[in-house]
Amino acid sequence: MELAKQIGGWSKDRSRGVGCVVVGPNNELRATGFNGFPRGVDDEVGSRHERPAKYKWTEHAERNAIYNAARVGIPLEGCRMYLPWYPCMDCARAVIQTGISELICMEPNPNDTMWAEDFADVPQMLSEGGVRVRWWKDPCQSI
Repeated sequence: MELAKQIGGWSKDRSRGVGCVVVGPNNELRATGFNGFPRGVDDEVGSRHERPAKYKWTEHAERNAIYNAARVGIPLEGCRMYLPWYPCMDCARAVIQTGISELICMEPNPNDTMWAEDFADVPQMLSEGGVRVRWWKDPCQSI
């Protein structure tokens, strides 16, 4: 999880950097990703970072990790994903479709103004899709 948090620091998102790490059954690193614009798209245009435009321009860390694996032909079936956040519905679908078997993530905030609606439905989708979820607690937040 610490690696996922560090990778999130590579994001140029001005409000929240999120990183993601996918490991195989033997803990080998399979893929990483962070939230940001697609390859080659100019991320220096300030208006693209402002809400609501940023939601059209930015890809989430989970899907970027999946796309990065696909780009070089790395299978993710049976892998674990580490995410210091909680996936939206779009990312949950991608996790299920790639065959990732376990998600280690933070419990969602049901009062999050942007994501609460997704956070309410994602657990059911992941459960039906056969993805085990383990909650991760940031030891720094309990101090």
